[in-house]
Amino acid sequence: MWLTGRLAPDFKTIADFRRDNGAGIRNVCHRFVMLCRELKLFSQALVAIDGSKFKAVNTRDRNFTEGKVDKRQKQIEESIQRYLNALETADRTQPAELEAKTTRLKDKIERLREQMRNLEQIKEQLKTEPDGQLSTTDPDARSMATSGRGSGMVGYNVQVAVDTKHHLIVAHEVTNSGSDRAQLSPMAKAARDAMGKTRLRAVADRGYYSGPQIKECADAGIAVMLPKPTTSGAKYHGRFDKADFIYIARDGTVKLTSVSGVSGSRVVILIR
Repeated sequence: MWLTGRLAPDFKTIADFRRDNGAGIRNVCHRFVMLCRELKLFSQALVAIDGSKFKAVNTRDRNFTEGKVDKRQKQIEESIQRYLNALETADRTQPAELEAKTTRLKDKIERLREQMRNLEQIKEQLKTEPDGQLSTTDPDARSMATSGRGSGMVGYNVQVAVDTKHHLIVAHEVTNSGSDRAQLSPMAKAARDAMGKTRLRAVADRGYYSGPQIKECADAGIAVMLPKPTTSGAKYHGRFDKADFIYIARDGTVKLTSVSGVSGSRVVILIR
């Protein structure tokens, strides 16, 4: 920033540079990791893996699924019927001042019918999409849920593996999968290869928990540490959850641990 006198490039300049120099940018990232290896910055062989959602150019209105198309078609059909009813009323009354309104209604109906034809074409295109999604502006972008309720977005899920000691990015990958469930093994292996290690430890959040993914990591010599998600609805319905019990092997019993709101309570159940 100092060398350029705080010149601020336009966003289009940055976008064009990224598009035209993708191979060079990836090579710079590769050389950076190689430099870190030469400087012995990856001695701990421990990485943290996480993902982040990045919004695409494509808006939600230009992302289609079969359900979205059906819903939009139903709305258009209702609008057309409403305009047809208005036209019928105008035809019966026939006042001079309604002639211009009749013309506008016919134009609206024609535009809506054109939208219906476009939606039918999109529905045919959806049949060829493996994941049942179609983004018309940014074809690779996909609709993804975010942490906020009702705040889904059309974008990309960027996966990053970071060295835990120096906080350096070891490996990254842009995906169009809205879930992190299948990303643990690919990112852990990419980080291991980038760091030049035969064995690696990796940590991630519960969104990455997957039995097959954990096994793939173990088979590749990667030890992963992540919490197991709670899928039981017991707590929601006011019942004890499996995590509230401890199995005591020597007695063949299960003991209930302290429960919030029930001070000092203990329950022992005999396992037969």
